[in-house]
This record gives sequence, structure tokens and C-alpha cells, in this order.
Amino acid sequence: MKYTRSTIYRDFLSLVYTRKIGHIGSCLSVLDILLAIYFHLKKRGDRVLLSKGHAAPALYIVLAANGVLSKQLLATFHANGTTLPMHIPHAFIKNEIPFASGSLGHGLSLSAGMAHANKLQKRKGNIYCIMSDGECNEGQVWEAAAYAAQNALNNLIVFIDVNHIQAFGKTKDVLGEVTAEKWYAFGWNTYECNGHSIKDIVKTTQKIKSSSDKPTVILCDTIKGFNLSFFENTIESHYLPLTEKQYLQGLKKVKSL
Repeated sequence: MKYTRSTIYRDFLSLVYTRKIGHIGSCLSVLDILLAIYFHLKKRGDRVLLSKGHAAPALYIVLAANGVLSKQLLATFHANGTTLPMHIPHAFIKNEIPFASGSLGHGLSLSAGMAHANKLQKRKGNIYCIMSDGECNEGQVWEAAAYAAQNALNNLIVFIDVNHIQAFGKTKDVLGEVTAEKWYAFGWNTYECNGHSIKDIVKTTQKIKSSSDKPTVILCDTIKGFNLSFFENTIESHYLPLTEKQYLQGLKKVKSL
């Protein structure tokens, strides 16, 4: 079946409702970023690392829509004996999942290492790393940010899912919002975009100059629990599964996407 944004969202809701899992809000804030990367930006030689590993269901749905994951394998998600658990596993699915993730803060370090290795071996291709804003509380993130800038890793592009909420509160009330100024101070090219506009994400990424000697970060402004009015901008969307009523309501909402 031909890919459409609404069918991706519908399949995602069906997957998480069937398995009665949480982290729905986190998945819905990053889903359009994943769609932009896998269907419009990623080219041969590029690698993608989803550092916010608790958004694994969103990645699985996109990989299935892209023909990388079979429907049979997707159907085993979160079941006994599965290779597709709730957090990103250490599973090399056609080189699409290079590292396990879920313990936040490691993804940028891994991505910087991959980008540096590509430069040393003169391999073409970008490394795309997708992070959460709450994840930027981790000290390891800023060590990796300094490393990437110091080594002029212009083949490293980071997308930050800025949904303004983390596990136990709003990011502004925990350690402060993630800002372009912070990343600029660490020596990065910085951009901002609408994280729920695939067109804007792609257009912003295409502005990056290949001649630059800096890594790039794109702050994507998003909504936790996007498109589900009962979950939008709530901490509850981080933990609670969908009820049958919410699931049916959600299916109606995604038809207009």
C-alpha cells in the first residue's frame, strides 16, 4: 500500500493499542521527524540512530512502511521472545538499527563516533541522530557536542525533538529549555523548524551547506502526544496506554492528516 502520513499514524495507533503500551506521547512527537528522514532525506550511505529509544514503536512503524521491517516481524512487537522490544534493541535490521538505545544520553556520542569514523575512512554519507530535549540534561551529550565540533564533523546532523516535556515535568522547570544559543556556543550550525511539518523539516535540512566545517543541530518544535487532544502536552502521555475509546477517537483524528 502506498505510504501516506495518515496511514502511518493509523498503523502506529493500532500497534500501541494492541500491545497496551505507554510512551505514546513521545512517539507522536517524533514520528514526523522520522518520516522526513526515512522518506525524504536519507540517501545511500547515510545512517540513522534514534537516541530516544523509548520511541521505538514509531521507528518500527516507519521501517515497516519503508519496506525494511516485515509485517510478520512487526506483529511480534512487545511479545514474548520478540526481537522488537519496547526500547531500541541491539539488532542490525539491514543496518537500520546500529546500536541499542533507551538509556538516554548515549546516542550523540555513538553518532559522533560513527561520523568521525566515516571521515577518517573517507566514506560518504551523513549520520542522522534523533534526540529528545529532556535527554539534553545528560552531561555526556555536551561532551559529545564538544567532541563533534572539535573534530569538524560536518557529516553529523542532529534532530532534537523539542516537545517541552520530560518524564516528571516540563523541561523549562527541570534544567531549562534546549536552545539554539547553547548549541551555537558549542560550535554547531543551528537551525529551528516545525517538527510536525515534514516539508519544513526537509527544507530546513536542505539549507545545510556541504562546505561547512561544523556539525549541525536542528531543533524541531513538537507537541508531546501530537494530534490526540486527550494526550497533547501531558505527562500522562508518557506512561499510559490507550483505552478503547481513546483509540477509536484517535483513528478518526488521523484521517485528516
